[in-house]
Amino acid sequence: MTAPLPSPIRVSRVRAGVELKEFFRQREAVVFTLFFPVMLLVVFGAVLNYDIGHGVSFTQYFMAGIIAAGILGAGLQNMAIGIATERSDGTLKGLAGTPMPKSAYFLGKVAQVLAVTLLIEVLLLLIGGLLYGVSLPSGPEWLTFAWVTLLGSAACTLLGIALSSVARNGRSASATVTPVALVLEFISGVFFRFDQLPHWMQGIASVFPLKWMAQGLRSVFLPDALAAQEPAHSWELGRVALVLGIWCVVGLLLCARTFRWRDRADG
Repeated sequence: MTAPLPSPIRVSRVRAGVELKEFFRQREAVVFTLFFPVMLLVVFGAVLNYDIGHGVSFTQYFMAGIIAAGILGAGLQNMAIGIATERSDGTLKGLAGTPMPKSAYFLGKVAQVLAVTLLIEVLLLLIGGLLYGVSLPSGPEWLTFAWVTLLGSAACTLLGIALSSVARNGRSASATVTPVALVLEFISGVFFRFDQLPHWMQGIASVFPLKWMAQGLRSVFLPDALAAQEPAHSWELGRVALVLGIWCVVGLLLCARTFRWRDRADG
């Protein structure tokens, strides 16, 4: 008598564990996704820790941007490169031929992204607070921190899954995805104050989720007086939620239309 298959929830839980183990076994992924934002915070905090007004240091301002970049890296870059590699080496083709519910694969990826994102945020907050005296959120600010993280992570993960189909193979995935992420970081207020960027850059950045993640997180780490430096002279948290929500829907639609279990060479 054939044994019953485990429940989809149990399979998803096991798959999440597998995804996390696979991530931490890949040194390049761990270094680039987990420790690269930390290294940037250490370097920028040491070199550019000057006052930007209202008693706020650049490191305090930079914290919002580097956390947003960490979310982008854990979601978009990590997913796009990792899935393209798994498609290229035949892993996806093999998984598609098993009784495993296909939803378990994606839930495992989501769990991996959330775990890595949380670890990145904890590391950045600890280093920012201990080394550079960055003021941490308090009270209701943690709620804003949480929903910006969750919405931003969801949008980036879905876009990363969709973007994985753009690369021709696993070897070209990094070269395809990394320049996109770097350009978005430079124009979205990660490495520079957003109000100091040219207006045309601000306009382009406003189309994509990274700018809105950084803006939402700035409302958490900066005093309300600095909201006047934003393009709309406010944090626009309602619009932040709306734009990130729209990108979640767009990402989901793109995933449904573009995701492939087989490499292009397999037909």
